[in-house]
Amino acid sequence: MPMKAQTLALSLALLLGVGHALAQSQGSDHDSHHTTNASNMTEAEVRKVDKAAKKITLKHGEIKNLDMPPMTMVFQVKDAALLDQVQTGDKVRFTADKLNGAYRVLSIEPVKN
Repeated sequence: MPMKAQTLALSLALLLGVGHALAQSQGSDHDSHHTTNASNMTEAEVRKVDKAAKKITLKHGEIKNLDMPPMTMVFQVKDAALLDQVQTGDKVRFTADKLNGAYRVLSIEPVKN
């Protein structure tokens, strides 16, 4: 391959790689790349369940992946079926992310005593 073609190919590869890395680092409104596992779950207490609106109010600890301090707030749920697993007063562990500009619960499970 001629030197000019090699330089062009290398430049294009670098440009594509930088563009992909930049798109992932900008916190776009696409579904997150966070994985759901016990290490990134947050503990909370269910304060209110609103199945009709697909929302849940949680008094939660720090949400590390969102850099959010402990507080009580309303979340949308990714899947309304998640709300069938919990009721007001339950202690839970959950994962959340910011999707399309809204904070959403992606997974939730009751804490077994």
